[in-house]
This record gives sequence, C-alpha cells and structure tokens, in this order.
Amino acid sequence: MNNKIVRISALFVLITNCIFAQQKDSNVSKIELDEVVISDSKFALSKEKSGKVITKITSEDLKKKVGQSVAAILSTVAGVEINGNQSRNGKDLGLYIRGGRNHQVLILIDGVPVTDASGITQSYDLRLLPVEQIESIEIMKGASSTLYGSGAGTGVINITLKKSAKKAIAGSAYMHVGTQSVAKQSSTDASDFNQGFAVNGTTEKVNYFASLNSTETTGISESKSDSKAIDFEKDAFSRVNSLMKIGFTPNKKLKLDFFANYDRMRNDFDAGPFVDDLKNYSLSEQYRVGFSPKYKYNKGEFVLNSGANLMNRTMFNFNTLYFYKSRSISADAFNKYEFGKQFFIVTGAQFQFHEMSNESPYDVITKEVAQFNMIDPYVTAVYNSDFGLNINTGARFNIHSKYGNNLVYNFNPSFAFQDLPLKVLASYSTAFVAPSLYQLYSPYGDLNLSSEKDGTAEAGFEVSLINKKLNLNVVAFWREEQDAIGFDLISSKYYNLIGKNKARGIETMLAYALNDKVKFNANYTFTELERQSSILNPKHKVNAAVDVQATARLAFNASYQFVSDRYFEYTIYPAPTYSPVLQSEILKDYQLVNANVRYELIKNTLNIFASADNILDKDFVESRGYSTRGRNFKFGFNVNF
Repeated sequence: MNNKIVRISALFVLITNCIFAQQKDSNVSKIELDEVVISDSKFALSKEKSGKVITKITSEDLKKKVGQSVAAILSTVAGVEINGNQSRNGKDLGLYIRGGRNHQVLILIDGVPVTDASGITQSYDLRLLPVEQIESIEIMKGASSTLYGSGAGTGVINITLKKSAKKAIAGSAYMHVGTQSVAKQSSTDASDFNQGFAVNGTTEKVNYFASLNSTETTGISESKSDSKAIDFEKDAFSRVNSLMKIGFTPNKKLKLDFFANYDRMRNDFDAGPFVDDLKNYSLSEQYRVGFSPKYKYNKGEFVLNSGANLMNRTMFNFNTLYFYKSRSISADAFNKYEFGKQFFIVTGAQFQFHEMSNESPYDVITKEVAQFNMIDPYVTAVYNSDFGLNINTGARFNIHSKYGNNLVYNFNPSFAFQDLPLKVLASYSTAFVAPSLYQLYSPYGDLNLSSEKDGTAEAGFEVSLINKKLNLNVVAFWREEQDAIGFDLISSKYYNLIGKNKARGIETMLAYALNDKVKFNANYTFTELERQSSILNPKHKVNAAVDVQATARLAFNASYQFVSDRYFEYTIYPAPTYSPVLQSEILKDYQLVNANVRYELIKNTLNIFASADNILDKDFVESRGYSTRGRNFKFGFNVNF
C-alpha cells in the first residue's frame, strides 16, 4: 500500500469541495435528547435510569481532542491508565482500569469482542485503531462478566465506529502533520503524518460506510539513552486501516449489518530499557469480518453480534524470527423482551472460539493444541420504577472447554430521588477470567494455571445542580481477586498469586457549564493496590480540561494531567553469573499541559486545527528506560462534503 495515495486523495477531496461545497442552513432546529447508554444492558437506556456511572466519550468530545490517539483519550477517563500513550507512537501499551491488568479489560467494537488470541494477555491492541473511525466510546468499570463473559474483570470499553450519513452520498477527508521529539530537544521537523478519507451514505434500504487511514511516524527512539553523548536510532511506526460497513433494511422491523476491515501495522522497537537495537521490528496484519442482524417486534428486539478475527504477526527480535497466528470467533445472540414500560429481560447465549500458533527456532506451538472455546447462556433483568428505584441484576453460566463451569452474577440497585437532583447507586458483580493461550502454552506459560475469579463492590452518588449546569459523581470501589494471574520476574513464568489480591479506590468526576460557551470538567482517581508488582498504575491521578467556544467558528481546549509516583519492579542480570536479580524503583510523578485551537474556515465544510502537547516541555518517565515525548505540535484539517 503506497501511503502517498491516501495523502493525495485527501488533498484532492479538499480542493474539490472547497470549490464546489454548498453551505447548509445552520439555523435548523435541534432536538435535545436525553443521553443514553448501552453497556450495562446491551440496549439503549436513559443514563438517569442506569445504575452505573458510565463514562461516555461522544463524537463532540472527540472533536475537542482532535489529533490525539485512542490511548491518549482513554487515559483522561477517571479510573483508566494507559501506560505508553505518552511515549513515541508505536510503544506497546499497558491498559489498567482500577489497578487491574490488560487481560481484565474487554474491548468491544460495534458490540463484537476484539482480541488477539496469540497475544500475551489475549487483549486487543489499541494501536491498531485510528480515532478518526470512531463515533463514540463508553467505559463501564467493574466486573462485567454477566453480560460480556470472560475477560471483563475490571471493565468494558465499548467502541462504536462511525455511521452512515442520512443523505445518499457524503464524505470526509483529513490530514494531520506533527512533530515528534523528546523534552529539551524540540524539533520543527515534520515526523508524524496521519491522513485518510471516508465515503458513506444512505438510500431507501441500503446504507454504507467506507474509510481508509494511513499513519507514519519517525522522530524518536523507543528506548531512552542513559548517556547524553549517545544518540539512539529513531524508531519508525506505520499503520494502514481500511473499513467497509454495509447495512440493509428490508422493512421497519429487520436490519442487516455487515462489516469487514483490514489493519496493517509495522513497528520498529528496541532491545529493552536503555538498550538500542537497529534491526528489531514487528509486523501485524489483522482481518475482521462480521454480521449483525437486528429484528424488532411488538414487545422487544432480537440481536446477533457475530464476528471473526484473523491475526498474523511477524517479529524479528535478537536476530531471530518469530511467527504468530491467531483466530477468534464470537457469536452473541440475545433478546430483549418488555413486560411493560418498567420491566424488561435480556436473555442470550454467546459462543467464543480462540486458537493460536507460534513458530520460532526455540519453540513450536500448533493451533491444534493451543485452543479453547466457551459457551455462555445468560440472563439480565432491568426494572425502572416510576418512583425512582432502578434494579439491574443477572447471571451467566460460563462453560469453558478447559476450565469447566463457572457462574458469575451481578446485582445493581440505584435510586433517583424525585424531589432532589440526586441519584445513589451500589453494585456487586463477579467475573471469570481465563488465562490466555500464551499464558498456558508459551515457554513462559503454565498449563496448571487456575482461572481468575474477581468480585467488585461499588457505591456512590450522582448529583446535578444549578439547572443541570453542575454535575458531580463520586464512586468508591473495592475489588478482590482470587488466583490472580501474575508474572514471576525471576523464573520468567506466569503463576497464580497465593491468597487474595485486593484493590480499592475512589473516583470522582465534576462537570460545570459556566454558560453555553465555557465548560469545565475534571476528575480525580485514588487507587490503592495490595500488591503493586509491575503494574504502572498511579495511586493518585488528576485530569482537568476547559472548553471555550469563543465564536460560532472558533474554539479552544486546554487540558491538564497529573500522574503520581508509581512503584515498578524489574530484573537485572549482573556479571559474572548473570543470574536474575529483582530490583524496584519509584517512578516520579509528572504533570502535563496540552492545548488546541479549532477554526471552521468554511462553514459546515472545512475545519482546521493546531495543537500543542506537553507545552511546558517536561522531561518525565512514563516507563523506566523508555523515551517520552516532550513539547510537540500538530496541525491539520478536516473537510466534509
């Protein structure tokens, strides 16, 4: 794939539309709709009737964070930490929700779980997904296996891709160009390119959406040099994404949706902390297809979310080639039946199959050996009274081909006071997390690993004051993990932690609209882990942002982030024995200030932006031995037609 094609196509669309674009009437009346969420019931539910504090990142929110990656945006959510998002583009990511690990977080794209069955934690690689394809994101924290099965131990990230426009043909094109440098070594060289376009539309019975994205980055080394006299090689990152969605609506009751996408990512990487390497690289290719029919009837709706994923990865590391392949299939059929306006039941069954293979000079794992499947029937009941009481409860019976039968459940009551702008909530939920195929069958794995069982209790409140201009929510959580899966840094083996591992914390979020033009939001997270190990999750974290709509066309955003000290364990191999020795280090806290400005140059057609990250050019450590970005700038445009 020639990446220049995407850039030239984007410019062509820009020029064409600047000449021929017709401006639309901006005085079309808008209907304010109550915000709805889907993550805690799988069907649209008013946020006021939900018993969870679900963070929703809307399309408008994404516009305010233009130029940022998916990982950087998610890392501003209370209770979410994504280590690696401040490093150079392409750095591997650690995803921690409420102090949990990657394998405890389930990621969905348009309702279909996405995984890499050959990966260490079987979790989805967020580096594969460009933010420009996303319409919205919901983050639901807490054990969520009742609705979503194995892997949803600390939370679910539910990503919705962009949808078709209502007219017959519409489209967009964008191009972003930025710098990529470390602190105290600012550079004005263009090193970060991101461009793409999309075409979509709707006719009487058919809708479609097609997009192509390309990203290329150079500029800094993945590993950090511990000597100012030595410069490490700049490590490159490139990615190509293509997506096709087609929907067919033969009548008002039936809707058929199909999707297919291809992602390709090539990433240079170094030999470890403080160690450069000129040859290491990884190449990943992902193919995804799926089918999601929906049928509505008088008292309910039936949905099937199905998808298949094929991943091929090649890695060159320490002069050795490694080949990884994986295949995953998921089919989730569920039905909503309404017994009345206040009560409905969701019943369903999900089938999942995962297999992997690995080939290297040191080991061969065949797909006939490294595989397992799950069949999970489940039920969830939702009651919304007319006097403020809401109850969400359910159970899932997980039938795992290796780990047998496992029952998980949740109970989530909440109460919205009618005479007060206050909602109180509480919940207790459990989760079942099976070890990944890599944790079982790789040279570092253990076939005797037990499955992990998590339980989460939470309680809190939401309050809305000053004519809903001020919104505040506070949630306290407590999580207990039994047979938690860890990695022994001395033996280099996965193992089950002895006893029960506990985590607790508080999340609070504040949003205040001073007026229609000035809005402020902030969140604070306190997370305390009984066993820190190598989880780079801060004990304290603060995010704050202000949005200013200066004029009808001009807007500003400024954000602040504070990340406290983090405890980190690692191994060294001192001479002459080179036997592993466990070390620990406190990574110091850091603060970041970012800002962007956006301007609608041609109304409803052409938008331009400029952004600056790490404005104060702070030199900080996100992950020991690896580079982090200093002050960098980005410029770009987006054109709609």
